[in-house]
Amino acid sequence: MPFSKLGLYSSLVRGAQALGYTEPTPIQAQAIPAVLSGRDLIASAQTGTGKTAAFALPILNRLGPHRNTGPRVLVLEPTRELAQQVDESFHALGKFTDFKSVVLHGGVTLGPQRNALRAGVDVIVATTGRLREFLDGTLINLSTIEVLVLDEVDRMLDMGFIEDVKAIVKLCPPKRQTLLFSATIPPKLEEVAKFALRDPQRIEIARAKPVTESVNHVIHPVTENQKLDLLYTLLQRDDFKSVIVFARTRKGADRIAHQLRLENHACVVIHAERTQGQRVDALEKFKTGRVGVLVATDIAARGIDVAGVSHVINFDVPLHAEDYVHRIGRTGRAAATGDAVTLVTPQEANEIVAIEKLIGQSIPVVPVEGFAYEGGAAPRVDPANPLANSPKRAGHQQSLGKGGKQKGDAGKNQDKTYKGKAFGGGNPKWHSKGKPGAHWRDRKGR
Repeated sequence: MPFSKLGLYSSLVRGAQALGYTEPTPIQAQAIPAVLSGRDLIASAQTGTGKTAAFALPILNRLGPHRNTGPRVLVLEPTRELAQQVDESFHALGKFTDFKSVVLHGGVTLGPQRNALRAGVDVIVATTGRLREFLDGTLINLSTIEVLVLDEVDRMLDMGFIEDVKAIVKLCPPKRQTLLFSATIPPKLEEVAKFALRDPQRIEIARAKPVTESVNHVIHPVTENQKLDLLYTLLQRDDFKSVIVFARTRKGADRIAHQLRLENHACVVIHAERTQGQRVDALEKFKTGRVGVLVATDIAARGIDVAGVSHVINFDVPLHAEDYVHRIGRTGRAAATGDAVTLVTPQEANEIVAIEKLIGQSIPVVPVEGFAYEGGAAPRVDPANPLANSPKRAGHQQSLGKGGKQKGDAGKNQDKTYKGKAFGGGNPKWHSKGKPGAHWRDRKGR
């Protein structure tokens, strides 16, 4: 069914076609008519399936011409990147309309956002923190809101924003349309639905297939202190063209990026502590191919929308199985194919069980051919039998431990980097003097 058959104004159909949209995705085909009907909605679909257009198009259809009578639509997002990208999607889809919007998020000064609000907007796209700042200052009155969108709600729950969300919902008029979109449906999400929605229609597309079939999954077994060595080896391969490396923590992401740069590998990093300007610059360099590696944390996972990502590398196993889905959603988007690589230590093997259960398949464990594993062989990593995994060898560090906490001898060596051959072509030996197990040391002594 083409977009022209969904009941949208021709100006919006033209906007969709200008973006190269020909046929609606399953979530769009089901959600657009539902939103146009005026009912509340709970919709679940995996990342990269067009959820934003699924609510933006019918909302723009409802708005019609711009009216300077106060904001009529409020879209809540968990991160700055998502807020910015959703606002950009609204403008791209509504390029043949005259609606006005503002995106409210931290990391930038309040001035331009304040000026846009005073000038009058139809749509507010905001993170909860920055919105609360404006609400506390009485600059925004939500009494005119007609449509409330809670996007990526499971991520808001994970980030502890639920109380802010509840407070904001209470400030919106009871008579409104509320749309809840999420990549997954955890039990706590039902609690949100009870107080925010009334008799919602449900669309659940992601639950049957939580990950796209166009993504190939693989586990590479490795000890903790050889993770960086293995990452270097993987990034030398010709097919690793556009890569996102995920770390659990901000410090971990910064450390990985630092080590890659020391090895003369161009990369950028994005996480919550980066300024908005730094985030935008990093994403632009990655999108345009000026750098081939983006290092990111889970908090930024859903804010990265880049076509052509060849590989996602999970340097750290995610804390929550749902985060794995969000991470690998960066590759294999639409009709493309991609690879999701997870570097797993024996101590992390039991954390893979929940991931395999969520995605409905076992992930093959494949040692990397030609990699100089300590002791001459890859450690045993068996998610199906965690107790049988290789024990932690004496002297191993956990340089980037769970949750960013240093374990074992890592605290003594966290400022050291690998003393090996500089990163480049060929088959360098990543161990000092060719010996396995040499730890990475900072070239500048920091």
